[in-house]
Amino acid sequence: MPKISHKGSAMPESPIRKLVPYAEIAKKKGNKVYHLNIGQPDIKTPQVALDAVRHIDMEVLEYSHSAGFESYRRKLAAHYQEQGIPVNLEDIIITTGGSEALLFAMGSTADAGDEIIIPEPFYANYNGFSTASGVTVVPVISGIETGFALPPISDFEKLITPKTKAILICNPGNPTGYLYSKEEIQQLADLVRKHDIFLIADEVYREFAYDGFEHFSVLNVPGLEQHAIMIDSVSKRYSMCGARIGCIVSKNKEVMSTAMKFAQARLSPPTFAQIASEAALETPKSYFDEVIGEYLERRNTLVSELEKIPGVMVAKPKGAFYCIAKLPVQNADDFAQWLLESFDYNGETVMVAPAAGFYSTPGAGLDEVRIAYVLKQEDLILSVEILGKALEVYPGKK
Repeated sequence: MPKISHKGSAMPESPIRKLVPYAEIAKKKGNKVYHLNIGQPDIKTPQVALDAVRHIDMEVLEYSHSAGFESYRRKLAAHYQEQGIPVNLEDIIITTGGSEALLFAMGSTADAGDEIIIPEPFYANYNGFSTASGVTVVPVISGIETGFALPPISDFEKLITPKTKAILICNPGNPTGYLYSKEEIQQLADLVRKHDIFLIADEVYREFAYDGFEHFSVLNVPGLEQHAIMIDSVSKRYSMCGARIGCIVSKNKEVMSTAMKFAQARLSPPTFAQIASEAALETPKSYFDEVIGEYLERRNTLVSELEKIPGVMVAKPKGAFYCIAKLPVQNADDFAQWLLESFDYNGETVMVAPAAGFYSTPGAGLDEVRIAYVLKQEDLILSVEILGKALEVYPGKK
């Protein structure tokens, strides 16, 4: 029998999706499963985006330019400029989701065997993207005790070697919901300039900032133009996860020229989805005010309910729509599987994402889970009640 590649066998499982078979079994038993494991918003996609696809008058479904429609990139640049981000259409390449933008960024900045430093816990697919790119992830740990704030810059600096090509952050963070301050971004900017490396910022949740905090983009840092790379996506902003449209943005012409080679190799981003995404730029501000207000209420509900459970610690997120909760269990992987296989409360159970999969340091996050607050408030309350009842009887408690 032929053998698969070493790279293929090394590709990590998704901590978010690997429990799906157990959820399917629970549902076949007749149990209702509340999905707290995945960041699939239940917010309606803007009607203007859906209408744009519905009313397409097209006889040939053509390739677009490899960088994406010029009309879309021009409008997207104007959108960023309105937010004070100084970019033009030539600084933008449209990608098949933010995932492809990250792959382009890694492929454009690092060779096989090079290193990228990432504060952990981090979006689990960063591990997969780095494996696919032959890049080594070097983690620097942040902790729940500090709310997952930026680790001391000295922790980053001592990890920098001749193989270090970039620091990658997610801001606001998935899975933590932490929002880096302007001062923290400036500290990272000073560090990458000092060592002449890149700062890659995954900013797909930038609109979701709470409690008066404001998002500060790496593209807003003066003098960082040749070092900064921004990753963006329509998935969360417009509740358009299935569109698979993102972008890589940088003022560094060499980076963008290299990324363009990757873009040409995959031909073009999807046409229908670009049409929807371009139309989504016309979404009224009232849509975002309503959505952010809803997520703020959900966050407050989730955190207050979790804090009622004995032995649970939760880091209150400042952005995005995720939080990390530390549970009184030996192993959150086992607990998450047990919830689906062996537990129900009045015919209902919950699905969470074990947080160990968001770390690359062995043994880190074993008693933590990521919870996405993408359900309506009454379902969040029920979900946390079920979680509390489960912890009361779980045999693997600490």
